[in-house]
Amino acid sequence: MLIARSVALFVLAALCEIGGAWLVWQGVRGGAGEAGRGWLWIGAGVVALGAYGFVATLQPEGDFGRILAAYGGVFVAGSILWAMAADGYRPDRFDVAGALICLAGMAVIMYAPRGR
Repeated sequence: MLIARSVALFVLAALCEIGGAWLVWQGVRGGAGEAGRGWLWIGAGVVALGAYGFVATLQPEGDFGRILAAYGGVFVAGSILWAMAADGYRPDRFDVAGALICLAGMAVIMYAPRGR
């Protein structure tokens, strides 16, 4: 049950961080060939990025460094998924392989048995 909760929190954190960064990007730069969408988008992105910081504190594991390091793998894979859904990005086999390697690293960092 703790692993399921931890994974759900990683997914929520990724939605907040990647979504927030995407909103800021859209607010400032817009999509390909368009102007930025303005301060409302930027403000929503800042709120989402702030929420990410709080979501990370809800992880059952108490070691900040371990959680942030493991989250890096979720961020990599989540960024590719977000780009596919939001921007029509088409990952190649190396993008997919790299994301899977990052997720495997996340699993080892967070969920490997430790004899504490």
